[in-house]
Amino acid sequence: MTEITLKGNTIHTSGSLPKKGTKAIDFKLIGTDLSQKTLTDYAGKKIILNIFPSIDTGTCATSVREFNQKAGNLENTVVLCISRDLPFAQARFCGAEGIKNVTMLSDFTEGNFGKAYGLEIVNGPLANLHSRAIVVIDENGNIAHTEQVSEIANEPNYKNALKEL
Repeated sequence: MTEITLKGNTIHTSGSLPKKGTKAIDFKLIGTDLSQKTLTDYAGKKIILNIFPSIDTGTCATSVREFNQKAGNLENTVVLCISRDLPFAQARFCGAEGIKNVTMLSDFTEGNFGKAYGLEIVNGPLANLHSRAIVVIDENGNIAHTEQVSEIANEPNYKNALKEL
């Protein structure tokens, strides 16, 4: 269990992020076209997992915009933006914002991704959503970098994530 804060109030996640150097945990997530996506779909690529509570909050939306701008065109790299939002909400946001360089994926069905990666918030007003975190996976499927953002209202450190590519 990891202790984080939401506007200064302590809340907890269901576990801890995977350790650097370990194999990334496979997942089944839903794309905005309702197709199922797994880690295997991105094999051989560098992957940034931009994980957040909801696309309908300011900081979460900013992180998607930032990664769309900063990492979307990097060679052999994909940015997967993951939340428990419905795929329809994710698609609406990307359409309205002109987001084209990142892939939105939803963990709405059972939240298994959040549980497997230790990111499910277990108490407080955002219980059952994902905490804000970044995971970078190298082209061999190993964890190259993680960041559990300690205050949900804060943005992740984009620079540290990008330098791990």
